[in-house]
Amino acid sequence: MEPLRNSRARAAGVVAAGAVLALLISSCSSDGSGDGTEPSATGSMSATASPSETSSATESRAATASASASPGPSGTTPGATPTGPVVAERDEPLVQRVSYPVRGTADPSQNWGDLYLPAGKHAEKSVPLVVLIHGGSWQDQAGAKDFESYAESLVDRGMAVYNIEYRRVGSGGGWPTTFTDVASALDFVPELSRQHPEFTTDDELVVGHSAGAQLAMWSGTRDSAEEHELGAHPKFVPTRVVSLAGPLDMVYAAEHGDDRIEKVLGGTPQQVPERYSDVDPIQNIDTTLPVVAIHGTKDTTVAPENSRRYIDAVTQQGGQGSLHLMDGEDHGSLIDAKSSHYDEILDLIDQTADAPVERVASASATPGG
Repeated sequence: MEPLRNSRARAAGVVAAGAVLALLISSCSSDGSGDGTEPSATGSMSATASPSETSSATESRAATASASASPGPSGTTPGATPTGPVVAERDEPLVQRVSYPVRGTADPSQNWGDLYLPAGKHAEKSVPLVVLIHGGSWQDQAGAKDFESYAESLVDRGMAVYNIEYRRVGSGGGWPTTFTDVASALDFVPELSRQHPEFTTDDELVVGHSAGAQLAMWSGTRDSAEEHELGAHPKFVPTRVVSLAGPLDMVYAAEHGDDRIEKVLGGTPQQVPERYSDVDPIQNIDTTLPVVAIHGTKDTTVAPENSRRYIDAVTQQGGQGSLHLMDGEDHGSLIDAKSSHYDEILDLIDQTADAPVERVASASATPGG
């Protein structure tokens, strides 16, 4: 089956997301110097659009949801009517746990995702979809609950969210199960779209944290995988990816003491080079896939150099990528709702997820406008 991202949707997604990245990059500098072990940033280097650009899509979605939340005196539902026939209507956000099929034997306790659907009236393909992939060093010490705050915040902004769980090292995962589980969860999106036609899969965003960021970046390049490579023949591939503190250069990380990568891949880069070649983001760059990398300057778990090396490689190959260093944030604080940069990161995700060509193109023409 052809991936849900067809040539038309791919082109539209690249133009839209590319314009967002142009806006983000032009709004501020994300330069970092030094030997690569610690960034030289002294302040937040994340790029943001003007307040009107940041909030326009969010406010539009939120206004529809808010206006539709309370039935009127006659029992009708007031509020803005979406363009086109209404295919879904709800007074409050819906959270539904769904099981996704896998090849071989599934583990019902881990092969699932929580689907969040926003309140309000929605026409067909009117709600942006964001897929969340949690981290935790590809091990069973973490889970989808780590992304619950983001999921709740994004659905409140009017987006659909698919927060997936998968098997990890210590809970039946490792090579290749962790990767095939994530592929299976993503390949279930077309079926979810059939069941819930209000969310759009024309411009698909996947967001990952830590190990989940590596999985997110890998998911964005599956359509170019060779027949023999892991993840070939996808049914769903994102048109844009956001990485939060991701180990995006796995060979570099493994050679600098990150034995967690060796555990999930089953060896060192010298022992299993073909596995690194299959899933290492920096070895599988797709220059047509716009990417945003966000990293805390105080991250000692995954060095910010991972993101810097990856974005440098993307831009050197002619791709579109932006790096945003969050001053004072460490590895875990990037997904902490109490973080001082939480809303800023949400804005970056919002801008990347919902990028109408006509809005971002005009906005990027006048930086900071």
